[in-house]
Order: sequence, then structure tokens, then C-alpha cells
Amino acid sequence: MAREHATAQPRGRADNQGVRHVRLKLLVLAGLCLLPVLGGLQMGLSGQSWLPLGLYPAMSLVSLLLYWQDKQQARSQAWRTPEKVLHASELLGGWPGALLAQQLFRHKTRKLSFQLVCWAIVLVHQVFWIDHLFLGGRGFGLF
Repeated sequence: MAREHATAQPRGRADNQGVRHVRLKLLVLAGLCLLPVLGGLQMGLSGQSWLPLGLYPAMSLVSLLLYWQDKQQARSQAWRTPEKVLHASELLGGWPGALLAQQLFRHKTRKLSFQLVCWAIVLVHQVFWIDHLFLGGRGFGLF
């Protein structure tokens, strides 16, 4: 028992521990991506547009790269990527990449105000696809 405690890392060294609960987090991410994938497929197959199926992965890559860059800048105390830029990339469809990047880089996971906006953006996307898939786009009249 004493040996386990002696090898444990100090609390301030959490970034070296990797992602905790990987399977659960990947399952949640996959579940959250289900509605956009189904909605994008439905839009594409019905002849409306294939854009969502291309936009989500492309913007997710952009978001992931923005988070990586911001993490690097934070470490070197350089000019940071504004939070509104990170949130804009999430809103434009990059939220899956943002959620992945937050866990991979252990970045922006503790700032509550940032997390609230990020999860609100995820919720907006989920509500949009629920409306599109199950209410025929009639639920809000905004989209």
C-alpha cells in the first residue's frame, strides 16, 4: 500500500496522467455524434445537402488544432487564442473535435464559464438535429 502512494504523482501534475475514463468519454462522444451523423445522412440521401457530413469532421479538425495551438501558447506564455474563436469553431460544427481536444490536451476543462458555453453549443446542435429528424424542422422556425 505504501508503495502505491510513494509512486503517485503530485496533484499539480495531472497533465501527465492522460485521459481518465477513456471508454466512457468515447461512448458519450459517439452518442452525441449520433444525431448529427443521422441528420446529415438523412439530408444527403434526401437530396438536400451533404454539407453537414463534411462540415462536422472538417470543423472538428479545425477546433482540435485551435485547442492544440492554444495549449502550446499557454505553456510558452505566448499570445493566446481568444475563447470566442474556440467557441465559434465549436458553433460552426467543431464541437466534437473540441470535446476530444479538451480531453487529449487537458485544456479548458476546469474553467466553468468556458465549459458552460461549450456544452450550451453542443446542446444547440443536439436540439437542431432532434428538430430536423423528429419534428420535420417545424419545432423552432429559426432553422
